[in-house]
Amino acid sequence: MTDALSNRKRRSVLNLCVNCKEGTVLLESKESSDEAHTTGLIFEYVDKCVEQVGAQNVVQIVKENATNNMIAAKLIKEKWPRILWNSCATHTVNFMLESIGKLPRFKKIIDQAKSFTIFIYTHHKTLSLIRSFTKKRDIVQPGVIGFASNFLTLQSLIEKKSSLRIMFTSDMWENCKWSKTNKEKLAYSTVMRVSFWNDVTICLKIFAPLVRVLQLVDGDRKSSMGFLYGELLRAKEDIKVAMNSVESNYQPIIVIIE
Repeated sequence: MTDALSNRKRRSVLNLCVNCKEGTVLLESKESSDEAHTTGLIFEYVDKCVEQVGAQNVVQIVKENATNNMIAAKLIKEKWPRILWNSCATHTVNFMLESIGKLPRFKKIIDQAKSFTIFIYTHHKTLSLIRSFTKKRDIVQPGVIGFASNFLTLQSLIEKKSSLRIMFTSDMWENCKWSKTNKEKLAYSTVMRVSFWNDVTICLKIFAPLVRVLQLVDGDRKSSMGFLYGELLRAKEDIKVAMNSVESNYQPIIVIIE
């Protein structure tokens, strides 16, 4: 049994689906725009559906890791001790990536990359120029949400490193009115700084193993839970190697994953 929350145009909808041998079936959808998604609301809604389906037919409930959901899980456990309440794997891995991204050494480089892309995308002229030098390939990938968007932006930047450097040293850029601003000077410094690109490379090596796990659990091609534990072990080993097996460097990351 899975319970998903979605918001569209200020409509807040609580959807409850059942996973069975026939596939995923929508059991009930409740609009709750005028109600807060409190622990009580979630517990009452899920509890009602458990009784409707029959507790003997429910093996586990899967939900995102928000605090109100976790408290509701305890209430469900007290009433239905046989039913498991598991955190959503996709949501959990996203939290891992987000928390690692907040570590000072990684947050600094992510913030620098964000500042650079914001500068480029803020002005029509700068965006037009960069597209002309990158063969119309954008830095930011539209439609990507969560921490994966940060990873893809860093990956896109490293792929376009040569083109970006050529652009910032070209006559076309020199003649652009935005090339004389303080923000441009900061963008120029970012692109030309060797340490920036070295740090981007390290970030990608750290994030890539978990992004691989995220793609596994977020895909619909096959059931992924049987592979998740082994893939997380593999991800941790890859991260240790990326940190040159120096415990003081990789330990904060491993603690977050655990």
